[in-house]
Amino acid sequence: MTSTFFFRAVAADGRMRTGSLSGDNEKLIARELRKQGLTPIYVGVAPKGSSIEIKLPSFGKGRRRDILFFTQELSTLLNAGVPLDRAISITGELTERAEFRFIVLDVLRVLKGGKSLADSLATHPEYFSDLYVNMVRAGEASGALAVIFERLAEFERSHDELRSYIVSSMIYPALLACVGLGSIFILLNFVVPRFAGIFKDSPMKIPAPTQAMLTVSQFVQDYWWMAATVLAVSIIAWRIYTRTTAGRLWWDGTRLRIPLLGDALLKAETARFARAMATLVANTVPLVQSIGISAATLGNVTIMRALAGVALGVKRGEGIAGPLRRSGAFPPLASHLLSVGEETGRLDQMFTRMADIYENDTRAAIKRFTAVFEPIVILVMGVMVGALILSMMLAITSINDAAV
Repeated sequence: MTSTFFFRAVAADGRMRTGSLSGDNEKLIARELRKQGLTPIYVGVAPKGSSIEIKLPSFGKGRRRDILFFTQELSTLLNAGVPLDRAISITGELTERAEFRFIVLDVLRVLKGGKSLADSLATHPEYFSDLYVNMVRAGEASGALAVIFERLAEFERSHDELRSYIVSSMIYPALLACVGLGSIFILLNFVVPRFAGIFKDSPMKIPAPTQAMLTVSQFVQDYWWMAATVLAVSIIAWRIYTRTTAGRLWWDGTRLRIPLLGDALLKAETARFARAMATLVANTVPLVQSIGISAATLGNVTIMRALAGVALGVKRGEGIAGPLRRSGAFPPLASHLLSVGEETGRLDQMFTRMADIYENDTRAAIKRFTAVFEPIVILVMGVMVGALILSMMLAITSINDAAV
């Protein structure tokens, strides 16, 4: 009986292809895809929501921890000589979150149904990325699955540590700004109006700074809801626009040009790309395909588009260092490191070295940004609060002078 199967496959240029084909079973569909020059990653029932859009996962905090735990446990068990199905079963028992335990047990079910581990993992693309699936596929082909899971665990750990460092470094400046703005709003909306009652029936002339403060306070009391509405609408409109192709391209390009922060973002994306490439190239995944998969792990469309040109250069036999240099999307040192890697035949080791360098540089860049941003926030908030207090003091002084 002919059925329609959903597929996800990697083309020769490294880009992801999705669609559906009719056939008798998954194996025939996979064979047809290979004839078309595609490398099938998943063939089967369409995942929920796939008719609208298929994206690589951007793991939430809990989900990232689940993937890291799963990878580390499998690495430990496989290296201890535990059979694969038993290792996955044990990992499922040790998993604390019921939602992820269901995912692990479903992977085990599909595996026992006769599919490879890579194909079993690919049935849950919201958890297991293309990089993850392709790494496992390479491990199965080479018979070094335990080693592959070690490298995947290292990749997930490095990625999680860098992400956690960036987030934790930005929490304090963001919290400081929110507390400062909240304090100013409370002063203008609750404290200043009480203070203004002193001058309500007074014939004395109000000092200009005090009058300006009272005017701002009155505006905040009367129109704060309007300002909040405009802000909310602006945020929603910005979110909608940046989800379009043109908007995302503009925003990703703009972020890279922000002083200090743009440098940190570029280095973080470079480190992520290099770490993914090191993991894939070390496991004999073809270079063009590795570039396409690694590009899909990035969060910046500008850099992803540049990598499409790099993949074309590699496909033409130009190597990777030259096209990467011409793209202008990465720091200059990256192409020099890869040139040495190509000359010595140790491209995977050079990608690893490149990832280490730019992960350290990212931490340093974030530290420089917060070192500048925090004093600026404190200074701005201090000036604003100081201006309010000074305006009140001028008014009090005027009252005392009038009484004398």
